[in-house]
Amino acid sequence: MNKIIVVTALFFVALTFVSCQNKQTTIEEQNTSSTITNSANEDVSTTSEVEKEITYFPAIERYLVNECGSKYLEGQYCVPFQTVVAVDERNEEDILVWGDFWVFNYNLAGDTLETVSGGSHPGLMHIKQTDTGFEVTAFDQVEDGSRYMPSAKRIFGDKYDAFQAINSDEIRREKHRAEVLAHYVKKHEIPATKYKDYGWPAKNLEE
Repeated sequence: MNKIIVVTALFFVALTFVSCQNKQTTIEEQNTSSTITNSANEDVSTTSEVEKEITYFPAIERYLVNECGSKYLEGQYCVPFQTVVAVDERNEEDILVWGDFWVFNYNLAGDTLETVSGGSHPGLMHIKQTDTGFEVTAFDQVEDGSRYMPSAKRIFGDKYDAFQAINSDEIRREKHRAEVLAHYVKKHEIPATKYKDYGWPAKNLEE
């Protein structure tokens, strides 16, 4: 089914993924968040040599870790997460994913993941389907400073209000972030129960 999907606001983790084979994408699947990254020094991959990816989310995660997270001060763990604003899957050679993308680097101190660095990277991912999965071919990123709003309006177009609703809701975004981290530490057996940003009290990870 060919379609454009617009998501007004959603911040929870879904554990199933979009299949571009049948194009039956649910809202939960669109907002599958980054839970499959590893140490910042390791090669990020979620697919074995003989296993084909069925979703483009691992490709987004790899891009955020390798192209965005690597530009920040390095930590032990690099964990991106995202909230999808809209998806256009009509062209498998250029799948369009508009989203509010974030990436953070952490060090483990006791039972707490302490934030080392990171930030926001909203924009439009261009993704193509390959023989073994997906890869990001380009990223139209919202600019900083005085160019932020003009570039955001240009990139998101008629989806700008939906993006603003998502990006401005810090409470839901932090809940979403904690859920992603909780899944990440469980998957990778990291002995952490909290996370902490510099200058702020530690927060419990969501189960």
